[in-house]
Amino acid sequence: MAESRFLPVPDGLVGERTDAALARMLGLSRSRAAELAEAGHVLMNGVAIGKSVKLERDATLEVTIPEDRTIEVEPTPVEGFEIIYQDADVIVIDKPVGVAAHASPGWQGPTVLGALLAAGYPITTSGATERQGIVQRLDVGTSGVMVLAQSEMAYSVMKQAFRDRTPKKLYHALVQGHPDSSVGTIDAPIGRHPGADWRMAIRSDGRASITHYRTLEMMPRATLLEVDLETGRTHQIRVHMSAIKHPCVGDVTYGADPTVARKLGLNRQWLHAVSLSFTHPRSKEWLTFTSEYPEDLQRSLAMLRG
Repeated sequence: MAESRFLPVPDGLVGERTDAALARMLGLSRSRAAELAEAGHVLMNGVAIGKSVKLERDATLEVTIPEDRTIEVEPTPVEGFEIIYQDADVIVIDKPVGVAAHASPGWQGPTVLGALLAAGYPITTSGATERQGIVQRLDVGTSGVMVLAQSEMAYSVMKQAFRDRTPKKLYHALVQGHPDSSVGTIDAPIGRHPGADWRMAIRSDGRASITHYRTLEMMPRATLLEVDLETGRTHQIRVHMSAIKHPCVGDVTYGADPTVARKLGLNRQWLHAVSLSFTHPRSKEWLTFTSEYPEDLQRSLAMLRG
């Protein structure tokens, strides 16, 4: 049975985003509040509003909270799934392409949590059932190094660390053409695409997003970049590279040339998480883990070099 709540907008939250305000008013996580808004379950003065809409003075909110439906995590072996490091608190993995971080209503394929369960690795009970232990995520089509929490203490500490942006995440991205500058910073807010909620876009009302890049190698038709994320938004590198007219090779969703993708045999964006560094939640030691390019990225890179 769904629960409906009627809430006057407090003066102290006038001008706040819907998701942030609801999180404070109802004690929800901000992501859960955003999900409710995006699903049309939040009305302001009778009109459905999105998660980034600013609350108005003297307005009334109607929030419908559907009955919680738990998504079961099925143990599913995944070929090429590698454990880089594991202790009582954290697990560091090398995520293959085609594997989602966690289960979701629209995803029927393998997940990181399902692969861990199939391999016999326990995960923390912190977080929603389908997201237990998840403290960061990589896109389904992005491969590379990723960390999960294995204890409840680690989950709490690592979630806060990623919110505080203290871990250092480095990616390699092969982009079409040659950026004007060999070193640069892209500072442009990102939000849901107004015409397709499975895509992201540069939006004035989006969340602050900052990407730093430097050129590693130039080829006749492409450039290999090292990318340092100051923030960690959904599809951030893909959206920012597309915004400067140099989409990731193979990323047809964000404007890459499909002919080039076919010639290279790429079924996804050329984007790999090569390095992740963070402070261990228990020992406080600064740790760094790396991942080599998988076969499909190595092959396509060699073809472009040739």
